[in-house]
Amino acid sequence: MDMFNKVTAFLQQALETREPSINLQDSFVDHWKAITNYYIETSDESRPVKHTDIPWRLRQMLDILVYEEKQQGEETGPCMEYLLQHKILETLCTLGKAQYPPGMSQQVMLFFSKVLSQITKPVLHLINVYRPVQKLIHLCGLPDSQTEKEESQFLLAVCTRVKKDPYVLNYILEITKESQKRSSSPSDEAVETGSSPERAPSPPSPSTSSASSSSPQEATGIIPVLIHLGKTEKSHVVLRSMESLLLLVSLPQEDTGHLLAERTPLCRLLAQRLTELYCLIPSSLDPADIHSYTSVQWRTQFTQDSTVESPSFPGSENVHRFFCFLDYCNELIKEAPKVLGVELARAIHLQWLKGVIQPHLLQMSEVGILVHTALLSCSVRHIRSPALLEELVQFLLGNDTHCEQQQDTHTHILRYRLIEHCNHNSDEISITTMRLFEELLQKPSRSILTNLVLRNLEKRSYRLSGSGAADERHAVESDVVEESEELEEDPFFTDMYEDSGFSGQEPLLSLPSARERRNPRAHTQVADLVNSFLCLVPQEAKTSHLVQGAGYDTYVHDAHKMLNECTALSRDWNWPDSAKTTENNPDTEFYEGHFLQTLFDRIARILEQPYELNLQVTSVLSRLAVFPHPHLHEYLLDPYISLCPGARSLFSTLVRVIGELMQRIQHIHSVTDRLLMVRRQLMGLEEETVGDHMTLLRGVIVLEEFCKELAAVAFVKLPIEEQ
Repeated sequence: MDMFNKVTAFLQQALETREPSINLQDSFVDHWKAITNYYIETSDESRPVKHTDIPWRLRQMLDILVYEEKQQGEETGPCMEYLLQHKILETLCTLGKAQYPPGMSQQVMLFFSKVLSQITKPVLHLINVYRPVQKLIHLCGLPDSQTEKEESQFLLAVCTRVKKDPYVLNYILEITKESQKRSSSPSDEAVETGSSPERAPSPPSPSTSSASSSSPQEATGIIPVLIHLGKTEKSHVVLRSMESLLLLVSLPQEDTGHLLAERTPLCRLLAQRLTELYCLIPSSLDPADIHSYTSVQWRTQFTQDSTVESPSFPGSENVHRFFCFLDYCNELIKEAPKVLGVELARAIHLQWLKGVIQPHLLQMSEVGILVHTALLSCSVRHIRSPALLEELVQFLLGNDTHCEQQQDTHTHILRYRLIEHCNHNSDEISITTMRLFEELLQKPSRSILTNLVLRNLEKRSYRLSGSGAADERHAVESDVVEESEELEEDPFFTDMYEDSGFSGQEPLLSLPSARERRNPRAHTQVADLVNSFLCLVPQEAKTSHLVQGAGYDTYVHDAHKMLNECTALSRDWNWPDSAKTTENNPDTEFYEGHFLQTLFDRIARILEQPYELNLQVTSVLSRLAVFPHPHLHEYLLDPYISLCPGARSLFSTLVRVIGELMQRIQHIHSVTDRLLMVRRQLMGLEEETVGDHMTLLRGVIVLEEFCKELAAVAFVKLPIEEQ
């Protein structure tokens, strides 16, 4: 009974005893002293840190700091003051560098990461914070590092903090000591030698720093480390490193853009990395595999299903890594301040385009030309940032805007060589190079159209002096192609139908009645244009009407879609709505330019070229014809313009092809039946067979389809106005 009473009294006393309040600072100090005492009392240097209480002590210290900040509000609490005054972060950084106990560096980086991410008040501007952060950055990215995961997490926390407080970027980037001496003041040095946790004076502004030094300064800080970690095999480390760089680059202030562009190796290192990845692509790739490679976004390489979705072929992993990084550079340039984006694009131009790709394109090896042209074509498809696109266009085409001269082939060697490659002895190189130009024509750059075509059509010197569109059309009977002045004057069409048994007549296209009711004159003009192309190929050489789903109307929908695309591209290019008045200058000699000359030469050989090459030539010309520029429309789609002596248009070139066609198919027995058989083979309706005249017959089919495609383009575009 006495024992029971004693227990009851003890419990009653315990309930009545008031628990003393916990002092946060005392607890914080106790945890830190426990960590330091470990190094005093322990002699076992091989014991891993995870087998000690150090990780738990650090977590308790962090929790106290976070809790204290919530309680203190705007003021700095005593625990944070203690951490700063006693240089705890500096000491931890030293312990992490020593790796004592083993694994200590991981714990230090985790502690730094959580302090930077969980403490909401700005702290990176404090000297006793950014100094140890700088030292810890030096411990990242070392050879054979076992802490890449923690390093990337720590650096991401630093960059996230910089993104939140952009002014602290100056405290994180490390410039050379010589640059620091030039830009520092006596007051700076006085504060740096002290131990006060007060705010350090602001470094000189980036604009002042850039003015004091015209040459880029080498950095040894966070940017080279992030580039290094981006090369590791661990995908989560690479992702964090790339996201960290994106955070730094996307700081919107122009001063930070100048700082990153002029005082750090960011642009050079990124361009160097892109070049390295490109050089890892094997030169034995099949160009067909390259062309089949679809556009990617850089984050897709870190998704679980990325390997399933990406095409697989020998070397595909290298190709995938390169194009993912190219997409990443696109995003960096688009997100960066203008000055930084332009500088990065220039660095890529210098190191990758000019340093690596240009020598490959100018080499003599056909295999090398083929592979690198295909890679460049795919790269054009991936480039989205305006600054990088501008550098690409300047690299490929130059910036000349004056009319070309036929003998001028040295103003921009690469441009002329690429156009030459469109007419190469190797059909594969010709096809691949024309695909490159077709990709260029789909980019939102006015300079591309101006450089390749429009500068040569600016003065409309292809027209016969004094000619007028209204007079030309009035003199032409539009219902029969043979009666057009173009065909009558062409020597290939002189007596072409005598004793041949062929008839070139084709009924007029019936246009929608709504358009006719709205504008009868427009109906007549469009009908003239459409039927001029539809009636070019003689009836005996036509087979599309004999196969279901191969009529002219199938091209109208595609032409509408392509017109909308090209109109959207050129909406802000300030193109004129109508053609300029022609100047009466008889001394002006017209030259269509190297690009159109090559395309016209190729289309003139449509009856003797491989089927795939013909498809590519006609595809490029069709895209050119659909652009809504009045001179381009007139030169490529108006059959009735009176050409000056020596000039040729697309229609006049096709007329000559028809003349050659009429002469050659007279010697082919049952030509319509054979054409129909070849068409069905190309459509996959019959098995392919080997026979005579196969190249010619396929060329005839491509020619018929091309004329229908041009007719559809003429139909969907606005009528040509009389000048």
